[in-house]
Amino acid sequence: MVSVRSVVDRMGPTLLHALSLPEDCPAVADVVIAEPGGVSAGDLVLAVSVGDAAGAVELVRHCAAKGAAAVLLKPPLANKPAVRRAAGSAGIGLVEVRAATSWAQLVWLLRTVLDAIADETESLESGGDPSAGDLFRLADAVASVVDAPVTIEDTNSRVLAYSARQDLTDPARVSTIMGRRIPDDVLARFRSRGVFRDLSRGRQTIFVPAQKDGTLPRLIVPIRMGGELLGSMWAVVAGPVSDERSAAFADAAPVVALHLLRRRAHADGRRRASAELLRALLDGRVGPRRAAAELELSDEPHRVVVIDVPASDPAGAEGLRLTLEERISQGVGRRPVVTELGGLLYAVVPDDDGPGSWAELRAALRQSERTRAAAGGPGELSELGRSRAQAEETLGLVRAGLVDGRVLDFDEVWTAVTLHRAATAAATAKIAELGPLGTLRAHDEAGGTEYVETLYESLRHPGDPRAAARALRIHPNTLRYRMRKIQELSPLDLDDPDVRLALLSQLVALRWA
Repeated sequence: MVSVRSVVDRMGPTLLHALSLPEDCPAVADVVIAEPGGVSAGDLVLAVSVGDAAGAVELVRHCAAKGAAAVLLKPPLANKPAVRRAAGSAGIGLVEVRAATSWAQLVWLLRTVLDAIADETESLESGGDPSAGDLFRLADAVASVVDAPVTIEDTNSRVLAYSARQDLTDPARVSTIMGRRIPDDVLARFRSRGVFRDLSRGRQTIFVPAQKDGTLPRLIVPIRMGGELLGSMWAVVAGPVSDERSAAFADAAPVVALHLLRRRAHADGRRRASAELLRALLDGRVGPRRAAAELELSDEPHRVVVIDVPASDPAGAEGLRLTLEERISQGVGRRPVVTELGGLLYAVVPDDDGPGSWAELRAALRQSERTRAAAGGPGELSELGRSRAQAEETLGLVRAGLVDGRVLDFDEVWTAVTLHRAATAAATAKIAELGPLGTLRAHDEAGGTEYVETLYESLRHPGDPRAAARALRIHPNTLRYRMRKIQELSPLDLDDPDVRLALLSQLVALRWA
């Protein structure tokens, strides 16, 4: 059982402050956004859209009637006397969310904390070490050693855990915890001071003095195991730290390293299991109902995304896969659903605008100049096979240079798909070998002319020689000259619509097949 008090304590005063918690407060079961009919027993209810005290009072009473664990409100609503009285009389927890906290980030953080407490409880029930997966508790222990608030971060400056007392830090630390990673501007300042260079070189401790913008001093320790940098610990200190305290802080690094290795092993196992299940789902070896339950896929429409990773850069491919998993797993309750098939990365993503969606993943993929990717059309989980086929067909067009762009979805290229399918069928029937087209092709091959391409663009732009010339990047007079030469080589009745249609079908087969 997870109590509201344990969640608030774990989140720390930087983000949450308990205003009232009844002794018989229900155990926490889930985190939900306040909406009509969306509250159940044991929920932590986030009052995202409540705008006044009357609405807050009504929400508190409604949540209490549904057996929710607590209502989370931002100031000034959380401290309104009417709201506090309503919570007290209804017997429901009332928690204040710090004003600067992002609701979206808070949902993600609450889920992280609930998962951590659940892992700890599961370990206790199985007779294991309850601290094995509890980096938050370890961060508290390290903070007591160095007598300063601490964060534990991975090699990408993402926050894995943080200690209590973060309210005694600076805005940079608060932003780091709220965003779960060091903000880019703060990261740039530490990088300019050579902090990350020193981390990679293996210095035992790194002291960074206070900065002009008000950022307090930092004492930083790399976390290593077997020569590999696994992450780092950052303590916000008042000033220079004694050698004894610095050494004690550094001595904690090997213990943290063991936890990070266990965490990575667990994540690797989870990722492998998810990848294998996704492969089975895409291949039709497992039903969508089982896959949806184990991969925690929602009932909303999803797309299959296929990503072409340069084979010449295995390190970059691994980094891209990890980035994909991070992007896709940002959504609340979502597990990374990424796998590899035939040298390509496949992902299943929701067709919405939320975290881990196709819209967000697409924006991220477009930032890489080397990445080529395609998404199939949206559909139910039972239709993922169709979405996969569409994604693969679209990527084929991208690879062949038949469409403009590196990251596309099937809906955008339906005209190209139609032409390509028609051309493929026409090529099988060998229609390009019929009629006088062979004479023009032979002339182009022998003399280096471009009569076939000229005829194609002229037929694509009937009655508009200027547009056809622009497509060929030639002058309209040059286009007219070429068309006269084409008529001399192979007299064609271009006034006959059937002739034009037959020629265009042949040219499409040559160009798109």
